[in-house]
Amino acid sequence: MSRYRIPGLGRVDPAKPVSFTFDGKRYTGLRGDTVASALLAHGVHLMGRSFKYHRPRGPVTAGSEEPNALIGTSRGPGRFEPNTRATVQELREGLVTESQNKFPSLKFDIGAVNDRAYMLFSAGFYYKTFMWPRSFWDKVYEPFIRAAAGLGKSPTEADPDDYASRYLHTDVLVVGGGAAGISAALVAAKSGARVVLVDENPEMGGSLLSDPAVRIEGRGSWAWLADQMSQLRAAGVTLMTRTTAIGYYHQNMVGLVERLTDHLDHPPAGAPRERMWRVRAGQVILAQGALEKPLVFDGNDRPGVMLAGAAQTYLNRYGVKVGDCAAVVTSHDSAWYAAFDLVDAGGRVAAIADLRAEVRPDLVEAARKRGIEVLTGHTATATYGRLRVKAVRVNPVRNGQVGAGRKIACDALLISGGWTPSLHLFSHTKGSLTWDEASRTFLPNHKTEACQIAGAGRGLWGYGPVLEDGAKAGLAAVEALGRTGLPLSAKVEGDRPGTGTSQKELPTDRSAGKAKAFVDYQNDVTAKDIRLAVREGMRSIEHVKRYTTNGMATDQGKMSNINGLMIAADALGKEPPQVGLTTFRPPYTPTSFGTFAGYHKGATFELTRKTPIDPWAEAHGAVFEPVSLWRRAWYFPQGTEDMHQAVARECRMTRASAGMFDASTLGKIEVAGPDAVEFMNRMYTNPWTKLAPGRCRYGLLLGEDGFIRDDGVIGRLGQDLFHVTTTTGGAARVMNMMEDYLQTEWPDLNVWLTSTTEQWSTVAVNGPNARNVLAPLVEGLDLSDAAFPHMSVAECTVAGLPARLFRISFTGELGFEINVPARHGLALWKAIHEAGQRYDICPYGTETMHVLRAEKGYIIVGQDTDGTITPQDAGLDWAVGKAKKDFVGKRSLQRPDIVAPNRKQLVGLLTEDGTRLEEGAQIVLDPNQSLPMTMAGHVTSSYDSVALGRPIAMAVITGGHGRMGETVHIPMPNGTVRATITSTNFYDPDGERLKA
Repeated sequence: MSRYRIPGLGRVDPAKPVSFTFDGKRYTGLRGDTVASALLAHGVHLMGRSFKYHRPRGPVTAGSEEPNALIGTSRGPGRFEPNTRATVQELREGLVTESQNKFPSLKFDIGAVNDRAYMLFSAGFYYKTFMWPRSFWDKVYEPFIRAAAGLGKSPTEADPDDYASRYLHTDVLVVGGGAAGISAALVAAKSGARVVLVDENPEMGGSLLSDPAVRIEGRGSWAWLADQMSQLRAAGVTLMTRTTAIGYYHQNMVGLVERLTDHLDHPPAGAPRERMWRVRAGQVILAQGALEKPLVFDGNDRPGVMLAGAAQTYLNRYGVKVGDCAAVVTSHDSAWYAAFDLVDAGGRVAAIADLRAEVRPDLVEAARKRGIEVLTGHTATATYGRLRVKAVRVNPVRNGQVGAGRKIACDALLISGGWTPSLHLFSHTKGSLTWDEASRTFLPNHKTEACQIAGAGRGLWGYGPVLEDGAKAGLAAVEALGRTGLPLSAKVEGDRPGTGTSQKELPTDRSAGKAKAFVDYQNDVTAKDIRLAVREGMRSIEHVKRYTTNGMATDQGKMSNINGLMIAADALGKEPPQVGLTTFRPPYTPTSFGTFAGYHKGATFELTRKTPIDPWAEAHGAVFEPVSLWRRAWYFPQGTEDMHQAVARECRMTRASAGMFDASTLGKIEVAGPDAVEFMNRMYTNPWTKLAPGRCRYGLLLGEDGFIRDDGVIGRLGQDLFHVTTTTGGAARVMNMMEDYLQTEWPDLNVWLTSTTEQWSTVAVNGPNARNVLAPLVEGLDLSDAAFPHMSVAECTVAGLPARLFRISFTGELGFEINVPARHGLALWKAIHEAGQRYDICPYGTETMHVLRAEKGYIIVGQDTDGTITPQDAGLDWAVGKAKKDFVGKRSLQRPDIVAPNRKQLVGLLTEDGTRLEEGAQIVLDPNQSLPMTMAGHVTSSYDSVALGRPIAMAVITGGHGRMGETVHIPMPNGTVRATITSTNFYDPDGERLKA
């Protein structure tokens, strides 16, 4: 048994020892221990060094708010993690841990020289130093700063673990498994609501786990807890331990991180390490409790100095006393109870020094019965000891004057400055806070989400009031959901009510300018640093925070914010609410990158979407390329063909007879409703009112800035129904844009938008024989040019499948696009392929599609446009309805810089020597100009054209439309190439082939 382990106490399992190492030395803990509790059981308080001064540090808390005891942990190859909080890391067999921020060792750290030179490292020193000599920056200052920056060592190996993510919908989500949360969850569950109760600890119970002496409903608190857990399970409540609510977002979505395997000796193969939950709840109940505040005085950071509540937790939950002889300095009643528990367990408390002149008589009497010296109206002014506290100096305070001090020997100093409600999640919602003068702290006020706050999280103290408040919160939540609940009550015996006072830094009889009274333990921010920030002009708490780094450590100011605010307010001569409160942001506690990434790693880093026709393409040897999130067939090589040969064959066969193309990835949106026409008129540049059902039109979509955002062919299927196509990569963007305008700008329009990209599988058939291939498969529709001309659409049957048939072309040839329900896409493809055999139909991929469209001068948004191209720049001003009253981007098209003649405009290029240009190659007008040359534009598309027997290119060139026939110059790796500016329509300029 470890020296400081008390047999019979705690919730750890003495029959299950667990071996681990810390800084290479092997220790043994018990199942249920954390690294911190196991080390404390061996008398090890020194667990790390502070960031700036490299001062020795030990655990100050027993929970996730820990700022000091940050360690590196290793669970095997590739599984090293820095900055793990020793206070929450559960023991597992063979766990390897190490201290951080020290050299060469934890006990002897050369970096501690900074502590002796602390006067050089005052707040904001980095803004005032490293300025001179300027030449030192690159070779001296910057390398030094980079070497000193950071806490812990970054992992160097790829993370081999898996991470999961899931969505969850529930009626009531309760955050916090303490007394208030349990009470709220049980009331809500008994109403029939679906309830989820989450807590970041390995077991539910909250502070009750550290307070076994309290009796509830005639039973000890642990027995009551066990019964409540049984009732919750019987009521169908989902209990999630080791689960932290890291963020509270709009519309009652809460992000949870569940730790799944870090505590297991042998995790199952393939089991995820952590899981991210995105929970959408009808009502959220925040029962996160409160966080104990440290007291700010000289030497309050030595190992062995810890919060009284933490010592109570180590004693009652883990069976570990934190020292042989403790002393207590407090301004709150709760520390007295911690002292009583320690003495009752066989420990010794030398004295309780309370800053308050008057303390409840029953507490004083209980202390004296236990042989504890009581010192009311006393302050702490110093501690002693190098690697662990050995004594504390306390002084009486009378009428604001600090008297002579006395030294009290101790090997543990328990401190408490009262409690701060945990407001982080509530603040994520932008809910307002109010200052409570009585408790000198902020409390939740106006709510912006459907939530309730219960228990200590709203300033209540004592188990009786907290249990009652939790039940009320559960009742309010279910009533807000339209359910009927029944109130619950619980009788508490031996309750531990408490009050206290809030402090700035404690009164001292020593020089405040030399005192190392720490406010932010991790970043080494002292009380004098905050006062210095105020003297140097920082008036807002946000400015004080950034100037001093107070509250910017991994604990996000859980331990330091209120103390820092009280000191800053005192320095400014203002009340705390006038100074403000810093912003709390997600995540609530440090969260691994892997958890945020979830399944997005390796082969699943980015979702790969495949069309229903993809298996056929793969079976027939297609080479694929990624297009947006889709995998698309790039080309179909035959025999020993390379890409150039395969694409040339596909182009030649399509123009000669027939080709077929999988166009399923095109975005598709249905615009339906009585106001569909008006909506289309407002969104697109083209007029739509006179477009008859059964006809199609090319649609051009602009942003408010007048630049091209997307394009596509749009078919009108009825008076109130449009089938809109978008580019493959623009589907989601266009849908979001439409929804944004519909919901925020034109909510009066009676229109419904439905994304149907994945509901339709699309096959394009192009070439002189396209009609001949398709006609035998079509029922109920005459495909002749007279009956079904170019830019027509109809619903019919194709290959026995219900279809939307478009006569459109992106190749310049006679073309059709057949849309069938996605589940029939492969059957349609096979049917067309079989019917086309007599015409030597050729499946082609995206590269051939690019070549064929470029020969006709058809643009691809995002390739031939760059976000600064207008319809006029692209030669598409014919697609702009000149008589239209308004559309998105119309006003911007009239701006002087938009209509300026020297804008970059889309043109064609033909090289004089037949060289194929590189896409992205820069263009100059005068190759003999001095460097740096003035760039006139760049090549956007470039291909070898089989139909023309030469390379072609498209480019944007300054004033390009007015430079037809001029020669431009393109620097290439093998020399400068001359090219002539031409029209972008290289092939069949009159469009006779697509009208056949």
